[in-house]
Amino acid sequence: MNTTISDKEYDAAIAAANKAAADPYVYVHKLIQPFEYEGKKYDTLTFDFGKLTGNDSLAIEAEMSALRQPVIVPSMSAGYLIRMACRACTQPIGVDVIGAMSIRDYNTIRTKARNFLMLSDV
Repeated sequence: MNTTISDKEYDAAIAAANKAAADPYVYVHKLIQPFEYEGKKYDTLTFDFGKLTGNDSLAIEAEMSALRQPVIVPSMSAGYLIRMACRACTQPIGVDVIGAMSIRDYNTIRTKARNFLMLSDV
């Protein structure tokens, strides 16, 4: 197994870490162990919760409603939070990707999304 990273990957990771340090709405998640889903390998995911809009919230609620899973309190709905994280992710990912991760990674990402919502309610 090749565990070396290219200079380009290293520079991208450093840039993401620097952005995260400068922006409290950006969260970089390093997976507990590398994860592969449908041929794509994931080591880290970056979430920019600050880029989300009210239209994202409305779209998530509409999607949940279409699934017959109404959202009463978004910060308490795992489905809402994971969909929100997918929209905030700087890589295009779907709910299926996060759902297939380890439960520790899943819970950490969900908690970061919840924390963002809770901080924005203050």
